[in-house]
Amino acid sequence: MKLTDPIFTDVEKAREHLEALNWPNGPVCPHCGEVERVCRLQGKSHRAGLVQCNACSKNFTVSVGTVFERSKVPLNKWLLATYLLCSSKKGMSAKQIERMLGVTYKTAWFMCHRIREAMKPNDPDPLGGSGHDVEADETYWGRNKQAPRSRTPIRNMNKIVSLVDRVTGRATSIVFTPELSAANIGAYLFMNVDRASRLLTDQAHHYKRPGLDFAAHRSVNHAQDEYVSRIDPTVHTNTIEGFFGIFKRGMRGVYQHCDQRHLQRYLHEFDFRYSNRSALGIEDAERTDIALRGIVGKRLTYRRVGSLAA
Repeated sequence: MKLTDPIFTDVEKAREHLEALNWPNGPVCPHCGEVERVCRLQGKSHRAGLVQCNACSKNFTVSVGTVFERSKVPLNKWLLATYLLCSSKKGMSAKQIERMLGVTYKTAWFMCHRIREAMKPNDPDPLGGSGHDVEADETYWGRNKQAPRSRTPIRNMNKIVSLVDRVTGRATSIVFTPELSAANIGAYLFMNVDRASRLLTDQAHHYKRPGLDFAAHRSVNHAQDEYVSRIDPTVHTNTIEGFFGIFKRGMRGVYQHCDQRHLQRYLHEFDFRYSNRSALGIEDAERTDIALRGIVGKRLTYRRVGSLAA
């Protein structure tokens, strides 16, 4: 897939590509789920791609019931924006999308947030399992407006807790609003990591008690300049530190500013690209198609996403 691909320049080609991805066995009514009693409406009086459901008597297109619904932006521009965001390792700013697509900044900004919503996983399975190593760590980014002001800068920032499964390469991150305590971290780990996994962390105290409930818990002591265990070289958190490096370079160099309200959606974006990266055999075209399959069943209105000034 290249920028000269017809799906990025022709609306009909873009619609056909989207239908092939999300309707591999034919149209599916987004209103009632009907797959048999549906027929395509032909003729000049109907717009291209319109389908009639004879079960619920409603019309629909492939964009209905997706993050693209009710958008006036042509589908080929939606596919191009998705490709640009998926193929840029550290993301692409809305200003750049604005220039490349020929849309307004407001439109480009909203499109990017809708695409990030499509990147959000649907009920993902827990990371890890028997024989898997899962790294867990936290980092800090941006001003937390709800945090009490402190002389210690890190206390004024948003806490981010991330997990990376070394075997599958998957990453998942969350803006962690509770206090970083053993009980709170434990609840998050038990929900998102299979307890048959080996948990790898630094020596932060809040990982010690939850770590007892996993198959094994190993840690490195960064305070003593230990970044790879001197006993077992497989014990380290360098994988997740690399993920944090990509995230922070993207946020500093590309996005530059992110309001606290939108931070989780940006994390979904970086999690998605990392979990579907080239090192795992997933190239730009396939990564884009995975994101385009994720548009179904999701809606994001401008009122929900927040004001443009945020």
